[in-house]
Amino acid sequence: MSERVAITTHPTPAQDVLAQDFVHFAVDCGVLRFGEFKTKAGRMSPYFFNAGLFDDGAKLGRLAQFYAQRLLASGIEFDMIFGPAYKGIPLGAALAVELARLGRNVPFAYNRKEAKDHGEGGTLVGAPLKGRVLIVDDVMSAGTAARESIAIIRAAGATAHAVVIALDRQEKATENGLDVDYSAVQYVKNQLGLQVCAIAKLTDLMQYLEKHSAQGLTADHQRVLAYRQRYGVKEG
Repeated sequence: MSERVAITTHPTPAQDVLAQDFVHFAVDCGVLRFGEFKTKAGRMSPYFFNAGLFDDGAKLGRLAQFYAQRLLASGIEFDMIFGPAYKGIPLGAALAVELARLGRNVPFAYNRKEAKDHGEGGTLVGAPLKGRVLIVDDVMSAGTAARESIAIIRAAGATAHAVVIALDRQEKATENGLDVDYSAVQYVKNQLGLQVCAIAKLTDLMQYLEKHSAQGLTADHQRVLAYRQRYGVKEG
């Protein structure tokens, strides 16, 4: 039987510090970059977050610490971890290792994009999906990956309970090519009924840019602010 994880809530100020530390870490690693980047929605974004660039053991280990600390602050309870292919696989595995290091050993599973037709077969690898499942991903842009994960988890007879991500872009999602008044995170929370927590949000990124404006980031701050004003969503 899997170990049930009960998480203790930490004070809000520590969460703010955690977010700022994470943004600083992501910038130093080159994972969070500023410039001009085209998003899946076809928007030209002044920043880009590429979790694939957490590309060595030290970076991935530190990233896992951020995920674990945010979960410890969230109050979310879960029975196991699911990492959706592809980026969610190393993220979920690293988080499982970090939680075990902290004394909270929980099962971990992930999926393949293509079903295996030999050996054990199927699309699922790792522990059987049971109980309340925590989905681990990097950035939620449209909610598509979350819906796919939910379908996989439900088909296995388990409950998709919560999602933890690295960065909440806090921007409007798109439906049929049109902007809507809610973000992908808000859709997953309000329409799909899952709890969602993020290590950092766009507002944290903006605070980082404002704080470091003397280091030549003033123009980046203005571009991100303009993007937020055009595509941002209300909190909640």
